[in-house]
Amino acid sequence: MARTKEFDPEAALQAALELFWRRGYEATSMTDLVEHLGVSRASIYATFGNKHELYLKAMDRYAEGRDPQLLAELSQPGPALPAVRALIRRFAAEATSAEGRLHGCLITNTAVELAPHDPAAARRVEISWDHVETPLHSALVRAQAQGELPEGRDPRALARMLLVLLQGVRIVGKASSDPARVRDAAEQALALLD
Repeated sequence: MARTKEFDPEAALQAALELFWRRGYEATSMTDLVEHLGVSRASIYATFGNKHELYLKAMDRYAEGRDPQLLAELSQPGPALPAVRALIRRFAAEATSAEGRLHGCLITNTAVELAPHDPAAARRVEISWDHVETPLHSALVRAQAQGELPEGRDPRALARMLLVLLQGVRIVGKASSDPARVRDAAEQALALLD
C-alpha cells in the first residue's frame, strides 16, 4: 500500500523558492533545504528530484507568479506608452525597495549565477526574458500605430533595450545604496520613447 505524503508539496516548493531566492543556488545546500522545508531528504528527492531539479521547479513557480501581471499591464486598451512608462518606473521602484535590495529578482539572480554554465537554467532565463520582451514589443508596436511613438523608431529594438535596462536596474538596485542611479537610468531610458 502506497504511503501518503506527510507534507504539502506546494508549500514545500514555495518554501524552497523563498530559500533559493534569498540565498542563491550555490549557497543553498540540501541540508539547508531539509531544515527550511521541514521535509526529509528522501521526501525531497522522491517529490522534486535532486537540488537542481528542485531549483528549476522553483524558477518555474516564480515565473508563473510574475509574468501574467506584466502582460495585463501592457495589454490594456487605450494609449500604450503610459503603461510602458509605468512598468519601467515600477521595476525601478521595486529594485530599490528594501525587499528588492535584499532579494533582487530570482530570474536575474539566476542569469548571473547559473545561466553561463547551466543550459536548463539559461533556457528558463531566456523564456522569462521573452515574456517581458514580447509584451513590451507589442505595446510599442501599438503605440507606434496610435501615433504615440515616432515612425522612425524600431519597436523590437526598443523593447530589447528596455529589457536589458530592466535587468540592469535589478542588478544595480540590489547592489547599490544609491537609488538615484536606478531612477535616473529609468527616466533617461523613458526619454528615448518621446
